[in-house]
Amino acid sequence: MKSYKHLFQRVIAAAPERLHFAAHSHHLWPDASYVGQLAAWEDGVRLADRKWERVMGEIWPAAQHHVAAELGLPDSSTIVFAPNTHELLLRIASALPQRPLRILTSDGEFHSFRRQSARWEEAGTGQVTRVPLASLVETARSGAYDLIFVSQVQFGTGHVFDGMEELAALARPEGPWVVIDGYHGFMAMETDLSAVADRVFYLAGGYKYAMAGEGCAFLHAPPGHGPRPEITGWYAEFDDLSLPPGSIGYAPDARRFLGATFDPSGIYRFVAVRDMLRQEGLRTADIAAHAGALRDALLAALPIEAELLNPGSPARFLALRSPHAARWKAQLEAEDVIVDVRGDVLRIGFGLYQDARDLDGLVAALRSL
Repeated sequence: MKSYKHLFQRVIAAAPERLHFAAHSHHLWPDASYVGQLAAWEDGVRLADRKWERVMGEIWPAAQHHVAAELGLPDSSTIVFAPNTHELLLRIASALPQRPLRILTSDGEFHSFRRQSARWEEAGTGQVTRVPLASLVETARSGAYDLIFVSQVQFGTGHVFDGMEELAALARPEGPWVVIDGYHGFMAMETDLSAVADRVFYLAGGYKYAMAGEGCAFLHAPPGHGPRPEITGWYAEFDDLSLPPGSIGYAPDARRFLGATFDPSGIYRFVAVRDMLRQEGLRTADIAAHAGALRDALLAALPIEAELLNPGSPARFLALRSPHAARWKAQLEAEDVIVDVRGDVLRIGFGLYQDARDLDGLVAALRSL
């Protein structure tokens, strides 16, 4: 098994005894991200007030190009960045005129959407239907919803949603809108949105498999969907000369979902990491194959008894159900072996920075539980 540790020297040196198998939760940063962070700082002090010309004129388009290339999008101008996906979700919802908002979602969504949708219910501004992932498409066909929100890969179980094209067939500019939460799919598995790019929203970011850290979430916004979000910042301003004086204009592309002043360092890191991967000749398929080999090797040697919830899944983590999951996680953490737990599910995630020696250490640690 090939090792890519040379790309992660700084993070390894920072904690050389740590065995980190939580790439699905907090992916360790490659050295290229440090180069990107320094570039953001240096541009800030060198250019001062003029830094935004470089951010919006060079770094932003480069990041858009990387996302579009990864997802097979025909037009990179459909990509907009924000500090987190929650901001973008709020702007999407604000662009739908109906209230209460009729929402369909799965019963396994990440905490951010689960909490927000529950609060919309509590406030009377949303009516939420939650169904098992396998029932989502059939339920959506009833036509009773304004917003359909589902994860590409379920964060808890690693189950992959395979009904994106079926949902896209239901989507219309006037509603329903389909939003795919791609956080556990983007750069974890090959994703081609070319066939549905004109009908679905796609949310993801740099915190996990893109290896760029926080502050670099993005949205692909299909043309014609949500031209005037109610929650809007001054960066979304667009001077349309056909508008009467005092009117609120919007950019004609994905910038219509922009907010206000933001920290661009996450976007710098993302561009630096993507450039590094290109220079190394590493595609998402290559990284997924490396992670998959680690996963398969662990399954072959797994010394604990637990129910595997995602057999055969391309997800970059194993989801292992056991009443001992929380105790196992705590015992491993005490030995500086990092995994994570969701309820009674132990999650073990794989990344480019792990190799066969790390796997041997993990198996030994699991054997001692």
